[in-house]
Amino acid sequence: MTDERDPRPPAERIARDEPDTFSTAFAQAARRSALGHLTPGEAPSGRALLGAMGGVRGLVESIVPGVVFLVVFTFTRNVPLSVGAPGVVSLLFIAARLVQRQPVTLAVAGLFGVLLSAILAIVTGRAANNFLFGFGIDTVLSLVMLVSLAVRRPLIGVLVGLLTGDGDGWRAGPAKRRVAVIATVLWAAFPLARLAVQVPLYLADLPAALGVAKLIMGVPLYAGVVWVTWLLVRSVLAPSATTSDGPDDGAPRTV
Repeated sequence: MTDERDPRPPAERIARDEPDTFSTAFAQAARRSALGHLTPGEAPSGRALLGAMGGVRGLVESIVPGVVFLVVFTFTRNVPLSVGAPGVVSLLFIAARLVQRQPVTLAVAGLFGVLLSAILAIVTGRAANNFLFGFGIDTVLSLVMLVSLAVRRPLIGVLVGLLTGDGDGWRAGPAKRRVAVIATVLWAAFPLARLAVQVPLYLADLPAALGVAKLIMGVPLYAGVVWVTWLLVRSVLAPSATTSDGPDDGAPRTV
């Protein structure tokens, strides 16, 4: 929702570099997310989806560490080497970004996850523990989405309102509320599906199979969820959509 002291939408206040409130800070975080790279009113395109995935470079940086773990562990069965090699690769990616003076925030966050996972695996001597950090992220994501549904503030609807400056527009009618709920349920089900497949593999101590499952259910599944969410959002929640679910007034629509 917008700041009561300033009726302008969060997007406009952010553009003018005004001091952050909770809502503007939340909107800035939303704009850095995958949905923030997709304009709800645009026609879908592969280029836009690729941008939401971080571009070709972002895809490479997301996929390669997992591939390195899988290859090294398959051929060596050496836990420290298998979990350490992805960390070295992530460091090289960060170094390349620094040399080219490109943002490294997300790359550093990724490196933190890789290093924490590696420490867990090395300390316990169990390669499967390399995936525990990912399990934690999936659990938190699903819980956040489920809690937002429980308090009747579906997070995807809230994020779209912040991104478009539409505030609580997702509440404007049954169709909009339904889409906000469906999109949020999708983002709750996405990590739960990964946990349902990967946790049994972890309990069976099958790190190689876990590596394959993580790759398959990583970027490809994530891209599909972002794409479907975008289609849902632009069908009803785009700011150019009418604010009610009544009959069309005859004016042309851009969604």
